[in-house]
Amino acid sequence: MSQVWKITVIVAAAAGVVSTPLVWLLDSPDTGQLVGASVQAATGIAALFWALLQRPPAPVPAPGPADLAVGTGKADGTDGGTAHTGVRRPGGAGTGSAKAEQTGDATAHGSGSRASTGIDYS
Repeated sequence: MSQVWKITVIVAAAAGVVSTPLVWLLDSPDTGQLVGASVQAATGIAALFWALLQRPPAPVPAPGPADLAVGTGKADGTDGGTAHTGVRRPGGAGTGSAKAEQTGDATAHGSGSRASTGIDYS
């Protein structure tokens, strides 16, 4: 709930708690007026507590950094190694943008070797 709405509900609840019940109670109320005043006061108090217990909305996280790789050249991975040209974000980590252009060649030689170009989320 925004701060403006919270203040609006608090003011309306306070007005509801005080207005009509006060007028009824000052003029020798009968049973119906007393019950009505009690219900109206209870409703206003409930609205007041509800408004006071509302938390502000969570802030929107700022976007992360923009990763950019351009013209990175060649990379070689051998004998179980890893070669990568571009942007690497393990597990898709990060909230910003990623861009890779003209990243060159990545080659892998041997068992268990790995090579990639561009954006690697693995």
